[in-house]
Amino acid sequence: MGRILESEEEIAEAVRSIRVVAVIGMKDEREPETAAHRIPKALQAQGMRVIPVNPKLVQALGEPAYASIGAVPDRFDTVDVFRRSSAIGEVADAVIALPPARRPRLVWLQLGIRNDEAARRLSEAGMDVVQDRCLMVEAARLPGGRG
Repeated sequence: MGRILESEEEIAEAVRSIRVVAVIGMKDEREPETAAHRIPKALQAQGMRVIPVNPKLVQALGEPAYASIGAVPDRFDTVDVFRRSSAIGEVADAVIALPPARRPRLVWLQLGIRNDEAARRLSEAGMDVVQDRCLMVEAARLPGGRG
């Protein structure tokens, strides 16, 4: 059983352990001002590998993009989501549909994104969940940096 992380300590611990993040709803260099581009770019600059997941992209930040989370061939420990709260149920379904050995340890819903039902289902499927927080901000707040 996963957990819905809310305390500063739980969130900091989760952020420190992120190595590879699949970003659902990521934008590419054609939309540099969007949070869905700026934040993944900052995460990459902090040493995380970023895998773009967006059916409209071929690549972003030097990485090949994938149309869906199920199409990502590489291992990832975190899914970072830039989708409306109303779409999070579908995102949860797609993540839960991954074979258990391929599921991420952590699902992160960016600032302004919250879906308690989907978060509960994800945690019941064994993943930790953070809602309504900016991963870039949380990573930058860590004393001494991430890792």
